[in-house]
Amino acid sequence: MLLKKKIFLSFFISSSIIVILAAIAYSNFLEIMKEIRYLELSDTLRSKSLQLRRHEKNFFLYGDLKEIENVHIYIKELKLILRDAEHFYAGKNYLSDAAKTEDAEKFNGIYEEYSSYIEKKQTNPENNKSGYNRSALFSLADPIEEYDQRFNRIEVLFWDFHKEFDNLKPSYQKYSVFFHLIESTALERPAINAELLTNIFVLKQDNPAIRSLQKLDNEISALRKNGEEIITISKEFDKSARERVEKYINLSQKAALIFFPLFIIVGLGSLFLISHGVVRRLKSLTKAVEKTGKGNFISLPPYGERDEVGMLISAFNKMENDLIVRDGEIIHKNEELLQSKKLASIGTLASGVAHELNNPLNNIYLAAQVLSREVKQEGYPGIIKETVQDIFSQTLRVKRIVGDLLEFSREKPPELQKINIVKVISDVLTRFIASGEILNTNPNFDAPESIEMFGDKHLLEQVFINLFSNAVEAMNGTGEISIKATEVDSTVLIKVTDSGKGIPPDILPRIFDPFFTSKEKGTGLGLSIVYSIIEKHKGRIEVESMPDKGTVFTITLPR
Repeated sequence: MLLKKKIFLSFFISSSIIVILAAIAYSNFLEIMKEIRYLELSDTLRSKSLQLRRHEKNFFLYGDLKEIENVHIYIKELKLILRDAEHFYAGKNYLSDAAKTEDAEKFNGIYEEYSSYIEKKQTNPENNKSGYNRSALFSLADPIEEYDQRFNRIEVLFWDFHKEFDNLKPSYQKYSVFFHLIESTALERPAINAELLTNIFVLKQDNPAIRSLQKLDNEISALRKNGEEIITISKEFDKSARERVEKYINLSQKAALIFFPLFIIVGLGSLFLISHGVVRRLKSLTKAVEKTGKGNFISLPPYGERDEVGMLISAFNKMENDLIVRDGEIIHKNEELLQSKKLASIGTLASGVAHELNNPLNNIYLAAQVLSREVKQEGYPGIIKETVQDIFSQTLRVKRIVGDLLEFSREKPPELQKINIVKVISDVLTRFIASGEILNTNPNFDAPESIEMFGDKHLLEQVFINLFSNAVEAMNGTGEISIKATEVDSTVLIKVTDSGKGIPPDILPRIFDPFFTSKEKGTGLGLSIVYSIIEKHKGRIEVESMPDKGTVFTITLPR
């Protein structure tokens, strides 16, 4: 969208929103008085419910007979409050003339009529369209009625027990010390008192006093559950009222803050923000172009806008990404070229040195063999035998070094033929197992039965021999070697993983350099030869390593 259209559209939308909010605020002010009345009813209902439970607990705890009357008073008041609440829902003076009646018979008539009215309200969906929590109100009527009936039964059982217990007293005067305790706790611990009468007074379970206590225990437990249900529902009712009042107050406050006169400020503010955003993005783009000219490639955040400036930034970011990829390719090619030049120059030197050393070294090796056979005979001192053996072993070591130099300097291209690379790796692994070099390691080879490719079998064998040998040395002969070979498009991907000590980060970039080694007796040519063989196969080798966590060599070869 064009910037000009975006500015005018933003101004129009912001102004429309302000008008809508002003209308909402006006509507909220009309509802505020009704919500306050609703809150008064719900708060009174919650307060009366708590008072009812308080008098109930006092009666059960202390046996105060005055609390019986208080409980009945609060039950009656709760029923009248429910009637008033439904009166509020109905929006008319329903039964208002009898709202404060003190006549019990008249009150019962009111409540029956009220119950019928509630039932009609519940069954008629057209009368349930208000936004209030009416389900809490309707669900409270039954628990209160049940609570009323159950308390009446408890009251009857209480007097029945006292009557029966008074009849028992003359026959059990020797237990008179328990009389006051049982009477004072008959409501608080009826089950325990029944057990006391059974065990100490030796009364049977069908004794009227014990039956009264057991019924009292059941009724009191059920009454307490009724009381908790009434408290829970009344709190929900009160919570709903408070939430609605807070909702309307918050809406009114928000509407008052952004009333109609502010729509001009909002429109101008939108215009300023859009203009400022355009200028800010253009400045960022200018700085980014300057940095790109100096070789510092960065991408700008897209800002999520698809206007003219946004499209320009997207095009700039695409250009930056292309430049970063191209620059990375150039750096990688330069590194490969430098490595190739380094290998070529060192290879030339190594070839000359190896050829010059090979002939005299062969003579020394033959002479050392002759001396070794001679000193095995008796009559030679031990020092001479040890010296000759040391000469022979060191000569072998120098021959291996010269052999590595000759292999490193060899310019002969690989003899490519169709091979199964999985079998090549498997054969090398079998040789290592047979020789006992990986006796204490756990090799794990994961590959399909066959992956055919063109390559030099002998050179590739040397690659895996060097990698496996390095892995065994890195693990000190104990650990786990994992080899995995897979086909990826037109390439073969081979991963060799060990659980050894890893390669320190400071020497990781130099491990493929000729003659670089961290081993005491290494020549530093093993991985250089591996690198050279892989390069001759037009492949690449990469390494990842973490100290004390192992190393992963990844070889990618064209099929």
